[in-house]
Parts: sequence; C-alpha cells; structure tokens
Amino acid sequence: MDAVVLVAVAGVFAIVTGMNDGGALLATGLKLPTVRPATGILTLVVMVALVPLATHAVALTFVNRLATFEGPGARTAMTIAVLSALVVVTVLSARGRPTSLTLAIVGGLTGAGLGWGLPVSAGWVALVLAFGLAAPFVGGIVAWGVTRLLVQTTTSRGLSRWHRAGFGVQTVAYAANDGQKMLAVFMIAIGFRDAPPAYTSLVALLFAIGSMYGLPKAGRTLGQEIIASRPLHGVAAELASGLAVIACALVGMPVSMTQTVAGGLIGAGVAQGGGGRVRWYAAVKIVVAWLLTLPASALLAGVVAFVLART
Repeated sequence: MDAVVLVAVAGVFAIVTGMNDGGALLATGLKLPTVRPATGILTLVVMVALVPLATHAVALTFVNRLATFEGPGARTAMTIAVLSALVVVTVLSARGRPTSLTLAIVGGLTGAGLGWGLPVSAGWVALVLAFGLAAPFVGGIVAWGVTRLLVQTTTSRGLSRWHRAGFGVQTVAYAANDGQKMLAVFMIAIGFRDAPPAYTSLVALLFAIGSMYGLPKAGRTLGQEIIASRPLHGVAAELASGLAVIACALVGMPVSMTQTVAGGLIGAGVAQGGGGRVRWYAAVKIVVAWLLTLPASALLAGVVAFVLART
C-alpha cells in the first residue's frame, strides 16, 4: 500500500515540477523566436527522458546520500518529504513568492529522514547546501562574462544561433541535475537503482503535462520581473546557467536551475546597463522565498515524520 501511495505522489510531484520549472526554463528565451514554446517543451521532455539513461548521479544523491531511504517505513518517510515540499511551494507561490522546488525537496528529505530516524548525512546536507548557495552566484558571474563577450562579437543573426546552443545546453543541464528529483521519488517508490527507459519516459510525460499548464505564469516571473529583459540577457542566462548546472551534475550535486537562471539574468543585466537594470525588489522577494523554503520544508516534514513514526 505504501508503494502505491508513493507512486501516486511521485506522479503528482512530476506534474508540479513541470508547472514550476518548465515555464521558467523557457521564459529566458521567449523574446527570441528561435525556439518556440512547443519546440522547447518537446526538447525538454526528450532530454528528461534520455539523459538519466546515461547519468542519474543526482537522483542517487536524493535517494541515499542526504538520507538513506531504505528499510521499514522508508516509503512513508519519502511520501512525507514530497508532500511537505509540495505544501511549502504551494503556499509560497499562492502568496506571490515563487520558489525552488529543489530546495523544498532537499529540505523535505532531510527533515523526514531525521523525524523518521533514518540515517542522515550532515556532511552531504552541508555540501548540497553549499553548492545550492553558490550556483546562482556562479551563474551570475558567468552570465556577466558571456554578456560582455556577446555584446562585442555577436550580430542579431548570430544571437539566434547562440540561443539555440544555449537552450540546448540548458535542457541537458536540467535533465542531468534538477530534473532528476522526479526520478528519485519513483526510484524509492518502485525500488530500482538504475533508470529504465519506461520510467524515465513516464517522468518526462508527466513533466510535459505540468510544463504546458505552468508556462504562462512561471514564464512571467523570470522573463519579466527580475530585469527589463532583452534577448541578449536571456541567451547569456541560458548559457551560464546550463554550464554551471552541468558542472554540479558531474559531481552529483543537486542545484536549482531556476535559481541559477535568476542569477544569470541578474549578471547579464548588470553587465549591460549596470545595477539599475535589475528590479531588485523582485529579486529580493524571490531570495526571501528561497531562504524560507528549505527550513520550512524540513520543519514540516520532520514534525510529521516524527509524529507518524511513533504512532
């Protein structure tokens, strides 16, 4: 019964991930016609289905490096972690504070593991947090450099080519890193350690459903609120965030693509127009939501897991 419930929760989680992440990934390049939304979603879906067949190190970090979800009650603890993450993200989003589902699930997994009495690695938790905090800054710095380079060397036609390349890098990065949180929940629910094509395809399909539904709202947040975005900024943010997130995936570190994209947009805006181009009030609002997300998810999951484990 626990497995059936967790499979259902995993399906809902994949759809919500698409709603939360899919639109945000497409938003940065919406001002260029090079990659249409339908093409972009299809590309994302294909990458989410295929890339984990080659590497799913980040999914394993979610499964057994932060906390070891094995043995009696492991599926229940994972269910608590996922539901807690969804509750926190839903509440913050409803209050106009879009946040990172990756941060929420990291907090939920850690809190549920502690509350249920599962082995939790303080070292891995600290390492994941350090990478998560660094990723937006790295994305911003790289985007600053990419923007300066593109301003000096690229024409409008050349920018379209860079957009295709940047979006391609970004989709691979997402599938290799941030997107694997969906696969991790199915890994616990069904009990596999590899990534069979049938399951990665299922994850991709559910992600696509959520992406199509969430594109308009998620797209506005990153595409318009943080900076008065120009096409160049979106291209630079795509390239920068993709490179930064791929580097994290190579060492199995889960980081938030949306956070890294946001950092890239800020870096691109500062590089072309200075700090005045950045809408800092919107950036601060998003950062505050990020800071609330992980501890809120960990606290909620920890309390619920502690109570249920002792009843």
